[in-house]
Amino acid sequence: MRNYNHDVYPKSSFNFANEMNNYLTDYYRCPEQYAHLALKESPLVSRGYFRFGDCGTYFGKYHGRQLASRATETLHDGLSDAVIEEGSVSLCFDPAEVIENLRQELYAEDDSEGLSSLVAQAYYFVRPLLPVSVRSKLQKFRLRGWNKLKFPQWPVDCSVDLLLERLLLLSLRANKIERIPFIWFWPEGKSSCAIVTHDVETKVGRDFCRVLMDINDSFGIKASFQVVPEERYDVPMEYLDSIRQRGFEVVVHDLNHDGRLYKNRKQFLERVAKINSYGRQFGAKGFRAGVLYRKQPWYDAFEFSYDMSVPNVAHLDPQRGGCCTVMPYFLGNILEIPVTTIQDYTLFNILHDYSIDIWREQISLIMARHGLMSFIVHPDYVMGQQENGTYQSLLKHLATLRDEKSLWITTPGEVDSWWRQRTQMRVVEKQDGWGIEGPGKERAVLAWASERDGRLVVSLEGANEPDLQYPSKAAEQNWQSETTSR
Repeated sequence: MRNYNHDVYPKSSFNFANEMNNYLTDYYRCPEQYAHLALKESPLVSRGYFRFGDCGTYFGKYHGRQLASRATETLHDGLSDAVIEEGSVSLCFDPAEVIENLRQELYAEDDSEGLSSLVAQAYYFVRPLLPVSVRSKLQKFRLRGWNKLKFPQWPVDCSVDLLLERLLLLSLRANKIERIPFIWFWPEGKSSCAIVTHDVETKVGRDFCRVLMDINDSFGIKASFQVVPEERYDVPMEYLDSIRQRGFEVVVHDLNHDGRLYKNRKQFLERVAKINSYGRQFGAKGFRAGVLYRKQPWYDAFEFSYDMSVPNVAHLDPQRGGCCTVMPYFLGNILEIPVTTIQDYTLFNILHDYSIDIWREQISLIMARHGLMSFIVHPDYVMGQQENGTYQSLLKHLATLRDEKSLWITTPGEVDSWWRQRTQMRVVEKQDGWGIEGPGKERAVLAWASERDGRLVVSLEGANEPDLQYPSKAAEQNWQSETTSR
């Protein structure tokens, strides 16, 4: 997250234009010389929802037109206002602001009162005494109507990724070139990425971790274990060592998982000091809040390298919203690795679904965008025969995709390390063509973005396979609405 005030534009229009273009070049890691985005100024500046092509929903300031106040209303197509002139793409909105509004969920209503309400406090006070069957009924009642929500888009929302893809295509047209080089998203040219994470909520779940590691190892899939430091169960160092010695990772999971981490700023700072201390004690680089509660403006207090608390689409979580991207992104110095798939608890106890159909659908949509799929599977909820069988079916499916579709299955810590390395790499032009410079470049692959039939296609340098086209027209209705060229 950049230090960027969207309510007061920087005095320098040059710096402002750089900020807009940086979001495009940071995402693709492409040369800055190809990014020429500009903002159309207008006396009329409204704030609301719009679209940019046939898919994706966006929220922010818009110049020259009144916008919808709700995502459910008819949305104006901002792509129709985009103009290509003199080698630049002029827009009626600032992509930097719009992207941050999605990534930080700034479009969502403040839910802080709901998180600290008397009802919520009462629920978490008695929660340890409630059987799963009772808890699931209460949660299902609270989540009623989730399937009628239009935004973010269930089961996966790629609004951020779609916007940046379209801006790269417009940049191709503005530069009047056939292709733009960029650094591929994943090492060794892997098609997409997947991580499996295990939130350990109870002593019973803690004691099942060894069995769960055996299951994971049988499929050759390592994972992270999110451990609650206080009150839920003892956390002996031998337990943490047993996880790390087998190649799995330890992540700090809240402080005591009572749902009150973000109750107020004072209490948060008191708790985060303890959480950071446990992070050092556990040797953990990552953090995840209990119940995926989050307040991104407070993240600067954390001393972790990465966080995993922000859902892609949160219709089935107590705190709704969603970051609308399937790629990691920075919130200050913290890398956010979003939760991009449905949790096992929700699947089993809210939807009463013991198949992997929803997971398979989400995997397909995410892989179409070459994104990251992040799974939360609790040791506490996969001890039953039916639930365990479903989990193993998921692992089998992921292993098949690893073998047949070049899926990179790794751990959150490895994603963090790679994404930080990629951020420091750059594409440079040499006498014999384009190349990649920076630490870790030996794992990076040069890719090319070009246009075909009005759509963006990407291909890898030296790959024998055909171009990797973004989602088919069946998955995403053809969005080649033309811009006005002058």
